[in-house]
Amino acid sequence: MLDNLTRRVAGILNGLGRKGKLTEADVTEMLREIRVALLEADVNFKVAKEFIAKVKEQAVGEAVFSSLTPDQTIVKIVRDELVAMLGEETSRFNYGPQPPTVILMCGLQGSGKTTTTAKLAKWLISQGKNPLLAACDRLRPAAITQLQVLGQQIDVPVFVGAEGQSAVSVAKEALERAKYLMKDVLIVDTAGRTQIDESLMAELEQVAKTVNPVETFLVLDSTTGQEAVSVAEAFASKVPVTGAIFTKMDGDTRGGAVLSVRAATGIPVRFTGVGERVDALEPFFPVRVAERIIGMGDVLGIIEKAEQAFAGENVEDIEKRLGKGSFDFHDMLQTFQMMKKMGPMKNILKMLPGVGAQIPEEAFDQVNEKDTARIEAIILSMTHRERSNPDIINGSRRKRIARGSGTSVEEVNRLIKQFHESRRTMKQVAQMQRKAGKFGRFGKR
Repeated sequence: MLDNLTRRVAGILNGLGRKGKLTEADVTEMLREIRVALLEADVNFKVAKEFIAKVKEQAVGEAVFSSLTPDQTIVKIVRDELVAMLGEETSRFNYGPQPPTVILMCGLQGSGKTTTTAKLAKWLISQGKNPLLAACDRLRPAAITQLQVLGQQIDVPVFVGAEGQSAVSVAKEALERAKYLMKDVLIVDTAGRTQIDESLMAELEQVAKTVNPVETFLVLDSTTGQEAVSVAEAFASKVPVTGAIFTKMDGDTRGGAVLSVRAATGIPVRFTGVGERVDALEPFFPVRVAERIIGMGDVLGIIEKAEQAFAGENVEDIEKRLGKGSFDFHDMLQTFQMMKKMGPMKNILKMLPGVGAQIPEEAFDQVNEKDTARIEAIILSMTHRERSNPDIINGSRRKRIARGSGTSVEEVNRLIKQFHESRRTMKQVAQMQRKAGKFGRFGKR
């Protein structure tokens, strides 16, 4: 997300640290470069101009240049202004006083609204909610079928209504159905258009009045650039939009609209779509995004992904086995499978402080997920006894494992060698901890 902007801004700020003592000319040049980076990322012109003016107002004061670390002071100013632009606090999800909480989804055709509707339902399930979807896009061909298919994937019912019914009528009946089924959330998917027109807005207003939504989410395509601001303004003039959801944030997009919408319209960004899968929807955290842009990474995001991936897994048992040096191929396979749940490895690497800003995109593209799949295939081709006792894997067994996994004997040999080296290192670390009288999480002092 915003990888190009992160690389540019973080690089500019890192350059300040190499200068030693800063002058006002250095700061002026830095601000000029950041302004160009923002505009190239498709940040709204007025928003970029106001941002630079606010940073400059604080960055040219005597307190900055007389400080021991002026470069760090300026980084903090840029970080704080980015947070102010994006919204200082994460917007909490609003639930109605009585169920069902109604959520209205709106946006232009092609923005990914129907898919996002299913993703939001999936996220709500993870929050312990029991949603119902309403198919109120009565104009786009196959829109109802698409929502039904997505509903089946996430095991959420979809209220369709009768053929020929209006969107308003379907929405009204869906609300009654949600109450009857004791669903605590109703998500209403509405029709989009290729351009904003009066008929779209009139229908949307009628649906909103009928179901009285607690949350109205505007789904925006992150590739549309500055046009997203005018789209947001148009929708907000007709219905009370409570938040924006940006789609396609995982692609090669400049993404500047994400920084523009709240500053230009006051509409907070609430979620971002980061992939095609139904679970690829993430809450938007303004502080984390601001810190990622300046190269500070998102360690909290990595921790959350790990907690979600490892939920229900016996992580402590694996840690104890690591500490004793008794790690086997069962443990290695389980670890690989848990890591896969965290998502593509290159996305995790980009969240590390400094890594996403300093390493070129081409290097991330070389992170080969297929290598992990081949390792898994080799381990799965082993018998239960071989995984538990790697020492028994002789030459004939290695040939059989290679045939079963579709790999070569050389690859099997390489994996077994790496495994033994890793286990030997783990034993040495455990011995050093014991000698020092420290066992960390593996035991008591």
